[in-house]
Amino acid sequence: MAIHTLAVLVENSPGVLARVASLFSRRGYNIDSLAVGPTENPKVSRMTIVLNLEGHALDQVNAQLFKLVNVIGISEMKPAESLQRELLLVKVANTPKSVELSKKFGAKFIEANGVLEVEAVGERAEIEKFLTELKAVGIKELVQSGVVAMEKGATTLADRTLTTMGTANQSNQDNSTADYQN
Repeated sequence: MAIHTLAVLVENSPGVLARVASLFSRRGYNIDSLAVGPTENPKVSRMTIVLNLEGHALDQVNAQLFKLVNVIGISEMKPAESLQRELLLVKVANTPKSVELSKKFGAKFIEANGVLEVEAVGERAEIEKFLTELKAVGIKELVQSGVVAMEKGATTLADRTLTTMGTANQSNQDNSTADYQN
């Protein structure tokens, strides 16, 4: 199996996340990570979905995603051609070792009420390595985002997809698609 990161532009409307997630569960595919947030266009949200699939299954996922009414565009984020980061928030025992580890991994931290509250941003492998080392000092609480990714360079996913779909630069018009699944 191979890890694939998909960037999916969707209409910013109720129920879209549930429809996309159910597409994967109906087919028995597991989502390793899912991050959703707004874009520069208030009518469009961006999902970053990390999957562990083989080539044919990935093709099926792309085809099925495109069939959803609210999906505007999909692009696979290749690691060499994109910036991919995760956010980690963790509380650990406030020890010299935990401070040292936080500094080693370039994490921000504050000492509060006997614990060290740490914020780290990095590539998935860096975050996993940092977590592995933090386990030795005792993790008290942990929150980890999914991967967020965007292509390197001047071209944007919105430029490529919204322009070809004829919806770019129409933020003043109400051209939303009906909120249903076909």
